[in-house]
Amino acid sequence: MADTTVRIDGNTLRLPGGVAVRFMRTLRLPESGTHPLPPGLGEFPVRRVADFPDTVPEAWRAHGGVMLPVYLREAMWLSFGGTMEPAALQVGVGKVCAVSGEPWSDRLSREPQNYLALPRQPWLDGINSGKGTVRQFVAVPLGLGATVEGQVTGEEVWGGVQLQSFALREEPLARWREEQRRRAERARAMPQFGGYGGAMPMAAPPAPGSVPAPAAAPAGAPRRAAAAMGLGVGGSMRQEVYEDDRALSDWAGSPAGRIFVHLVTPPEWRRITGEAPPPSPVDRAAYTQAGLPWFDYYDQDAEDLATTDTLGAVQPVGDWLGDDHEPWQAPSPGQVTPLGDAPGKPVTDGDW
Repeated sequence: MADTTVRIDGNTLRLPGGVAVRFMRTLRLPESGTHPLPPGLGEFPVRRVADFPDTVPEAWRAHGGVMLPVYLREAMWLSFGGTMEPAALQVGVGKVCAVSGEPWSDRLSREPQNYLALPRQPWLDGINSGKGTVRQFVAVPLGLGATVEGQVTGEEVWGGVQLQSFALREEPLARWREEQRRRAERARAMPQFGGYGGAMPMAAPPAPGSVPAPAAAPAGAPRRAAAAMGLGVGGSMRQEVYEDDRALSDWAGSPAGRIFVHLVTPPEWRRITGEAPPPSPVDRAAYTQAGLPWFDYYDQDAEDLATTDTLGAVQPVGDWLGDDHEPWQAPSPGQVTPLGDAPGKPVTDGDW
């Protein structure tokens, strides 16, 4: 029987079939205009829900999975660097597909496509908004109606992020491995370059032990409700969501593994884990003024997926939270870098 275990390796989630996912902190874009890809500013710390049974909300225990801390209106992107073999990865935001806008499904679909084709898709910064663009993932609390989930379904029940991977069937995988073997010698001779997936240094967190461990709830005490967070959308950036060029029949009919990712406010993170949350988001004007890089990625052999009416109608979180007053300074052309054609502990799944 195939192993369906999802594991956490540092801050990397490893789904069956060699899929690697990291959650990256980044600069929030303004909600008007279309921009280059913002940089990675370090990984979000990720912890297993099962490691904090006395302090996580009851609903999170039922869902299992992992959690990470995120500030109100903070932006993030998902990196798939380190994925070892081809996989179809579904990404849900409040159990709404970030690629198609359709409800969460245990099956792959091509009309519309409801998954990302890895490793061709190196990262995902937001929901598919079409014409070579995505709208940036931005964290907002549930209850306002600002999340993608709230706008698409009219309810905010799930929040968080959901991931589910599908492997290639045996014969297509064997063909792919043979192709890789034939290309191996040439690949070894090619230089390796860094790029968008690299993390920028962040301010150091407090020294270990400087934050008291969370206190266990008294016996019989009611569990407090979660300060639930979900993902809405912010500014638009130039990024393609690639159309899969494989036959749908090449993929397995059932998922290899799945995981629920809970988004935690910094105060809740401190209360649940006893750890200090990451420093507040980086000031984007200071980043640009320092001359640090932005990125532009293009794959000339890939086709961009058109957006669906559902995701095309999702509005930015500023419609609920008000105008963004943080100063914006656009990067100079020299700061935009072209890319492209240029084993840890198992994570417990739950009921969701």
